[in-house]
Amino acid sequence: MNRFTTTTESEAVVAAERAAIWAVLTDPEMLPRLTPLLTSIETDGDLWRWSMVRLKVLGVGIAPTFTERMTFTDGARIDYTHEPPAGGHEYTGAEGWYVLKDVPGGTHLAIKLTLHVELPLSRLAGPAVTALMNVTLQRTGDRFVQNLLRHLDTHQVR
Repeated sequence: MNRFTTTTESEAVVAAERAAIWAVLTDPEMLPRLTPLLTSIETDGDLWRWSMVRLKVLGVGIAPTFTERMTFTDGARIDYTHEPPAGGHEYTGAEGWYVLKDVPGGTHLAIKLTLHVELPLSRLAGPAVTALMNVTLQRTGDRFVQNLLRHLDTHQVR
């Protein structure tokens, strides 16, 4: 098994109140409806178990499920870090944050996500795996933003 990792960052100003965006980002039932590839989130306090659809990565089928410790700060920041169950091992995990700030015209939303996956592939497959991870994250992020804007009945300012 080898670990493959990629990171993405994005930011935008959304013409919506911070509280409305916060409500979506902290709703484990709404997030799977707005996020492509995400099938469900089970919660146990601040531990959230994220489950995704089955994916193929260079011929290897995976159904990512990973547990994240979620830290929520005053409607302004969400941090998450991979925390598998005690004694367990998960082959996929994420680290990152969301930051929301009030700005003229709406809310500035910044996101950072580092995703890792362990696969039974050679390290030599790294560039191909990482490229596929990057494309998948970009498309998923773009669709999430479109779905979020539609859900909030608003638009992106910039």
